[in-house]
Amino acid sequence: QVRLVESGGGSVQAGGSLRLSCTVSGLSYAYSTLNMGWFIQAPGKEPEGREGVAAIYNPGSYTYYTDSVIGRFTISRDNAKNSLYLQMDSLKPEDTGMYYCAVLGGGGRWSDLTAVTYWGRGTQVTVSS
Repeated sequence: QVRLVESGGGSVQAGGSLRLSCTVSGLSYAYSTLNMGWFIQAPGKEPEGREGVAAIYNPGSYTYYTDSVIGRFTISRDNAKNSLYLQMDSLKPEDTGMYYCAVLGGGGRWSDLTAVTYWGRGTQVTVSS
C-alpha cells in the first residue's frame, strides 16, 4: 500500500528556516509520474480545513505556491529517492501548523482537497514570534 512519511518539522523562531521531507513507498508505478503537494492544517482547524501550500507537477516539474509563501518556500523533489521536499525560509508565526505531504492524483486545482489521493501523517511546524 502507498505510504507517505514526513519529517523535518520542529520549533523555530520567526525568521528561521526548516526543510521538510517526505518519502513515498509502496507504489506500483514510478514516483516520477506523480504530482505531489504540501498542505497545512492550521491550529484549531479540522482536516477539511487543510490548505494547499505548494505543489510540483510532472512532466516538467511545474511548481505552484499559495500567495503567502511565494518567495519564502521552495518545493522540490528527488525522483531517484522517491522524495519530496519543502524548504521553508523567513518563517512567520502564521506558518504554524501540521504540514502534510500528499499525492495529487485526483482532478481539479492543485490546492483542492479533492485532488489528493494519498496523505501522509504530517509533521508539526511551530514558529514563535
